[in-house]
Amino acid sequence: MQLIDQNNTSRIALGVEYSGERYCGWQKQHHSPSVQEPLEEALSKIADQPIKVFCAGRTDTGVHATGQVVHFDMRGSRPPTAWLRGANNHLPYDISVVWSKPVSEEFHARFSATSRTYRYIIQNSESPTATLHGKVAWHRRPLDHCLMQSGADYLVGKQDFSSFRASACQANTAIRTVESVTLSRMNQMIFIDIKANAFLHHMVRNIVGCLLLVGEGRREPIFVKELLAKFDRRLAPDTAKPGGLYLVDAGYPESLQIPKSNMTPLGFPIE
Repeated sequence: MQLIDQNNTSRIALGVEYSGERYCGWQKQHHSPSVQEPLEEALSKIADQPIKVFCAGRTDTGVHATGQVVHFDMRGSRPPTAWLRGANNHLPYDISVVWSKPVSEEFHARFSATSRTYRYIIQNSESPTATLHGKVAWHRRPLDHCLMQSGADYLVGKQDFSSFRASACQANTAIRTVESVTLSRMNQMIFIDIKANAFLHHMVRNIVGCLLLVGEGRREPIFVKELLAKFDRRLAPDTAKPGGLYLVDAGYPESLQIPKSNMTPLGFPIE
């Protein structure tokens, strides 16, 4: 048995992957299962002490992650393999630790992050594929992803995204900086990759809902620009469903040497 120096505190960062179908979201809730709760329980067993984790981005009900980053503090230390092999032995099948790294006490999974990237996957076909239920969003009407890209280009930059925030959003400001929005298509699958310094509640799904109207030809691409200028969520289209949304990356300064996850949603590549 390894002896632990109880006076020594370690900070550990982890890469975490999960399927959000069975969970009310990342954050621990009293009334519904969350991703945070079983992760903390598993880590507490390995650390032999209560563990509280902090994440790079809190995902909503039904939203998945391949690039979530968390950190926690513990008294003493454990071998790096303990957090992968040990924690995964105690985790449910739909949550997995994919890497671990000791970090300095200045590192914070949320506040040290300089960007987050989400990917939304749409299956654009006449009928849905049953085996992808909950993993991609199905849209029957034909979509022109090039028109969607033209509309998405208006989102890039530092802007007020009030038209794309949920009514329950508690952020102090709707100003966010979107670094890039890239659309691509692989057969029936359309991918929307959005990178920003931070996101508002339901921001990505509200953006997708708007782009769907553009892709169907029911709105011109400039509709996105006009909607941004309204600063009014009530004028925007419906929120897209959560099943196609993935947190795929949290960006950090290179000096921190935080690993990048090599996992991608359903094996589809991320450029």
